[in-house]
Amino acid sequence: MKMPRETIDTAMFAPCGMNCKVCYRHCSTKKPCAGCRNSDAGKPEHCRKCKIKDCVREKALSHCFECPGYPCRRIKNLEKSYNQRYQASLMENSRFVQTQGLKRFMEQQKAAYTCPQCGGILSLHDGECSECRKKSK
Repeated sequence: MKMPRETIDTAMFAPCGMNCKVCYRHCSTKKPCAGCRNSDAGKPEHCRKCKIKDCVREKALSHCFECPGYPCRRIKNLEKSYNQRYQASLMENSRFVQTQGLKRFMEQQKAAYTCPQCGGILSLHDGECSECRKKSK
């Protein structure tokens, strides 16, 4: 799967601050996950049963950072995991969106996660390109 030439669809920004476009489940399969805000088709079980997604839906919010209780325990735990495992910050992503907008965030993500070799999508989770399978990390 190639990185789109146009900007990344803003619906790929998950409530927690993850860019679903660079998730391993979106990049590495023939039937890619459509992202947290879309159909459950192709999603791993932990994404289908996501308590964060359920919480946002119950509160009629679009993003966790809109909640008066942000960051909650769930977000803090996810943040800690992403910091340790992937050297990524979902809370930083959310702050960027709050201050500079979702469109600009997706432009920045496109630049950061496009494979320089072939134009594929580099997975945030394992650094592997969706096309040429080279590792960026």
